[in-house]
Amino acid sequence: MENIITRKITIKEINQLKEIGIQTFTETFSSQNTKANLKEYLDNGFSNEKLKIELANKNSQFYFAELENKTIGYLKINFGHSQTEIKAENTLEIERIYVLKEFHGKKIGQILYEKAIEIAKQKMVNYIWLGVWEKNLRAISFYKKNGFVEFDKHIFKLGNEEQTDLMMKLKINKAN
Repeated sequence: MENIITRKITIKEINQLKEIGIQTFTETFSSQNTKANLKEYLDNGFSNEKLKIELANKNSQFYFAELENKTIGYLKINFGHSQTEIKAENTLEIERIYVLKEFHGKKIGQILYEKAIEIAKQKMVNYIWLGVWEKNLRAISFYKKNGFVEFDKHIFKLGNEEQTDLMMKLKINKAN
């Protein structure tokens, strides 16, 4: 799709971020989780307090994907000690790439992913890593297609349920 722009999100856009975050997470995971667990995760993960802290963190960045001024997806990346697990200085974590369901298959995720690669190269990191739910086969396929390899697993808590995330990484070729 042409005319897709990516741009860094500011604190003034917290409500827009909250809205797209809740909508895309719900679209992606509601069919495979209980309403109670989903509600607890969304209430905590997308509270104004939590989003304000994340947006103010210099080691985290959010980007919107927009089409004709409509937000259709977003990216969250973390560096250094803001990474959720691996705290190495020479790595970058893709914590979230989410796209509205109506735009799945239209390369929006790829555009957001390429933004993360661009930033990784600017920051001269050795590799990018992420965690992806083992049941999210669409996302796993996307990351494998982009060269990511599985290297570990970790537990992701959604409400009172423990779920297994596959941890995947991609070595960054700094020459390109």
